Amino acid sequence: MHRYIGTKIIHAEPAARDGQPGYKVVYPDGYESWSPAAAFEAAYEPTDAMNFGLAIEALLAGHKVARAGWNGEGMYLYFVAGSEFTVSRLPLNAMYPEGTQVSYRPHIDMRDAQGRLGVWTASQPDMLARDWFIVEGAEA
Repeated sequence: MHRYIGTKIIHAEPAARDGQPGYKVVYPDGYESWSPAAAFEAAYEPTDAMNFGLAIEALLAGHKVARAGWNGEGMYLYFVAGSEFTVSRLPLNAMYPEGTQVSYRPHIDMRDAQGRLGVWTASQPDMLARDWFIVEGAEA
């Protein structure tokens, strides 16, 4: 069964009904339905060839994403929710007094091919690519 993204990420597979082409759809809560092919294909895109906007939606939904065009094995992006913590170490205590509460904004991090983590910034080719996919079973 293939996974698709639209207003939510679902699983679907082609399934005709009464001689009409369509899809058996399984929603995240387990509910199953059938959708005519034209309606389904107008609403959903496969998750193995997403554009950047859909990749961002997948990140915000808690999935890890990567590009087929990246050279390194095991590379992917993941969403980091904002956080607050108390300053207790460098480099922040060089900017703020020890004990100050600071806030980090939500951002996107990358795991690189060597397993290192860091903040990621999109390039023009990344933003225009249509080879984004959801990474299964990846750990941050």
